[in-house]
Amino acid sequence: MLITVMTYPHPSEKYTELVCTAGVTESGEWVRLYPIDYRYRPKYQQFHKYQWIEVELEARGMGNDNRKESRKPNLDSIVILGEPLPVAKGWAARRAIIDSLPHHTVSQLQNLYDSERTSLGIVRPAEIIELEIRKSGPEWKSEWQAVLNQHSLFEGAPKELRKLPFSFHYVFRCEDDPKPRRAMIEDWELGVLFLKEARRLGSDDAAAESVRKKFFDQMCASTCDTRFFMGTRFPYNTWLVIGVFWPPKPPRSPLFEPNP
Repeated sequence: MLITVMTYPHPSEKYTELVCTAGVTESGEWVRLYPIDYRYRPKYQQFHKYQWIEVELEARGMGNDNRKESRKPNLDSIVILGEPLPVAKGWAARRAIIDSLPHHTVSQLQNLYDSERTSLGIVRPAEIIELEIRKSGPEWKSEWQAVLNQHSLFEGAPKELRKLPFSFHYVFRCEDDPKPRRAMIEDWELGVLFLKEARRLGSDDAAAESVRKKFFDQMCASTCDTRFFMGTRFPYNTWLVIGVFWPPKPPRSPLFEPNP
């Protein structure tokens, strides 16, 4: 499968921390891999976005997760196949795959969830209006903080995992929306960018503005053909933006003008 989605890690009592990971198979089927303790995998299993991997999967996801695409991976079976697909030539290698997949509105995805438990898909917004930044609690909830404070007999202290002190939400409209909708962003890249900028600038507020410049001003610019990878959060099944696909718009073909 080609990895297209990795969310920011969250603590887990059983696995220390988990990253929701998703992608598409060679036949174009969406698959969600859960659980994956990504940062605790050996380096040779730490794949990146737009990288092909092989992995053995169980038929269904964990416990009562009945979402169509959820599968439990055999973590020891993960094999990385080559380098990530490049962004050369207008992201041609990536577009060849993503453009061939079905695109929906959020309302259509919600209907597909109700009818067949579809929980992953691509949305091309008709309009991306804003990126809202909301302050949130700076600490993990108590039970998750307890997990992060534990020491593992085999792995030592858990790796540092800072909770982001803001939540970020796209405000956008699909072609069949009577009014704008909001969706929280849980993209791994957003979290990494925020932490990097917070260290560089020494300010969480300034780091949040850096995220806005990247995830709204740049990735949603009029020159980009921006799509959202969207997925549901279990067990509430709220639709989230779990990744952004933002290749440049292809150049327009010049109109044929016959010689006078």
